[in-house]
Amino acid sequence: MKIRTIFIVLSLVATSLQSQSKIDSIMVIWKDETKSDTIRLKAMRSYFFDNYYRLPADSLYILSEMQYTLAESKNQKLFMANAMVWQGISQKSKGEHVNAMNSYLRALKIMEDLGDKKEIALSLYWIGEAYQEQGMFTKALEYYQKGYKIDNVLGNKLGLANYYTKVGTVYSRLDDCSKAMEYHKKSLTLYEELNDTFYISGALNNIGVAYQCQKKYSKALEIGAGSAPHLDYLKHDYDEYFIAETSNNAQEYYKEMKNIKAYSYDLEYFLRSLKIDETLGDQEGIIISLNNIGECYRENNDYMQALDYFKKAQKLQEKMGGIGITSELLRNIGMLYIKQGHYKKAVVECEKSLKIAKEMESIQFQKNACECLYTSYKEVDRNKALDYFEQLNILNDSLKSQSTIKNMQNLEFAKQLEIDSIAQVAKDAKVEMAHQTEVRKKDKNKNIAMVAGIFFLLLSGGLYSRWRYVKKSKAVIEKEKDRSDTLLLNILPAEIAEELKSKGKADARDFEMVSILFSDFKNFTGHSEQMTAKDLVANINICFEAFDNIMQKYNIEKIKTIGDAYMAAGGLPIHSDDSVKRTVLAALEMQAFISELGKEKQSKGESAFEMRVGIHTGPVVAGIVGVKKFQYDIWGDTVNTASRMESHGEIGKVNISQNTYNYIKDEPEFAFEYRGKIEAKGKGEVEMYFVNLK
Repeated sequence: MKIRTIFIVLSLVATSLQSQSKIDSIMVIWKDETKSDTIRLKAMRSYFFDNYYRLPADSLYILSEMQYTLAESKNQKLFMANAMVWQGISQKSKGEHVNAMNSYLRALKIMEDLGDKKEIALSLYWIGEAYQEQGMFTKALEYYQKGYKIDNVLGNKLGLANYYTKVGTVYSRLDDCSKAMEYHKKSLTLYEELNDTFYISGALNNIGVAYQCQKKYSKALEIGAGSAPHLDYLKHDYDEYFIAETSNNAQEYYKEMKNIKAYSYDLEYFLRSLKIDETLGDQEGIIISLNNIGECYRENNDYMQALDYFKKAQKLQEKMGGIGITSELLRNIGMLYIKQGHYKKAVVECEKSLKIAKEMESIQFQKNACECLYTSYKEVDRNKALDYFEQLNILNDSLKSQSTIKNMQNLEFAKQLEIDSIAQVAKDAKVEMAHQTEVRKKDKNKNIAMVAGIFFLLLSGGLYSRWRYVKKSKAVIEKEKDRSDTLLLNILPAEIAEELKSKGKADARDFEMVSILFSDFKNFTGHSEQMTAKDLVANINICFEAFDNIMQKYNIEKIKTIGDAYMAAGGLPIHSDDSVKRTVLAALEMQAFISELGKEKQSKGESAFEMRVGIHTGPVVAGIVGVKKFQYDIWGDTVNTASRMESHGEIGKVNISQNTYNYIKDEPEFAFEYRGKIEAKGKGEVEMYFVNLK
């Protein structure tokens, strides 16, 4: 179910939204070159105030460029700065957060030159939002607080209310539901004092979202998106767009409540939202509403209606172009086919969904598609089902790594707030001490001196108490950070994890000498036919858990598992002279483990795995795949050659290439069996050796 969020738009939005006729009349003024430049610029600014959220980002940018060009030619700096803000908003809408930041900074510089305090505060808020969109929450709060201080001096209640809203959204991003609620309630109080219905409706919506965060869905409906006051405020402002947005939120709350009786009411909201989207010509909104209606019919087991709406949404998405929510739509269609028992049809749709999800680099959508494929293939092809089960495990690890990164960001954020709090306490103490010194200079009265002494005693006690609290909090933060670090190290090499934490990314690197190890089980398909899926996965897990321990023992980096294949690399991310030797010793110990396990299984009359292992040494490129998916991987011809060593090996033996042999041939503990030149697919004739311990 797709949820759409309402954003408070600071003091740039007029207190009452204008009718379409007013907007049209404003554009007539702008186009009338007989009017004075100031009147035309004011008209364009008013047009932006009332209509910017309906404009496509590119159109908004072009119009703001027009405003800037005219304002610059007439040296109208205030309007130049306004145009910069609108350009930043359009760039933000397109995800160009760095460009948006630069536009806001240019606007701030102009406002500072003009000395316009109110506009300076507004620019500071926009800059804070740009930092917030990039996940830099401490920096965002820094700018929000600068704007707050100016608005506080000016007595600008709307600016102060917007500050509380912005801080509330920061805590929402950090999943701190109680803090988000606290600040959104503060903003609502000020909006009510201003009697501004537009902002009140937005604050009610945000409080509803905070209740949803706390899983209090009935409260979310009562106070937020589903509330009569909230929708009445929006009706009062004649803003159909925001009614559509908030209706979707109400639908999401009903979905979370899993209240079957509510689905008919839920459907009413969906249909209402669709009608408004169609009236506005909002194509993306129409697609979302069609999808949500389809999901609603599916929950009511009306599969024909559900399929009809899903396919309508899919066709409209294809007509519009772009990816949009295509992956989710295809997955929904696939899941619908599963419910109907059409498993082969489900496979087709969910494979399309997975392909698009990979193009989007969306781990969550890939996971959803793989779940669909796993469920459908269980009824069609058990081997394929196992492949997708393995992919699900990898994707779940990736989602955990994302959660770890977010957890670390939250810890850093909390740590920074603690530092700021200590600094503020010290600053306040210094100011108070200076004040008391001045009092003592003016009045030597013993009673005053005594009071001052008592005050300092209390202040010292307060500071000591604060120090103890901070110390205790730091200990908690460090403990949580250690837990996060441990989880991250289960996913990435230590050096790469450290680079990722410090830079937010890890650069790909070239390695001249890395030993790649591949293993694969013989006749895996035959084994899978003799076991249940649960037993098969359990047996694989026993082997892979043992292999993981062996890799740790010899300091070899596990790269990944692919079905029943296991891949590892010696000599990265840190090179060592004995990495080839350690990789071969690890391979031999893997074969020894499989041999012992086989004997144990045979004694019980159970089937046992047999395994080939191959190793090749050479140059590779290694790094983290993608931007959002933290998975360490390696590439290069060395990887392909190592795979050939495995596939041309023999059961129970370790097959190595000539290159690997050259590095360890003088090691006294190894015995070698030259196999001659063997034809390998894509490689021609390749010299190979079996290696064993003497």
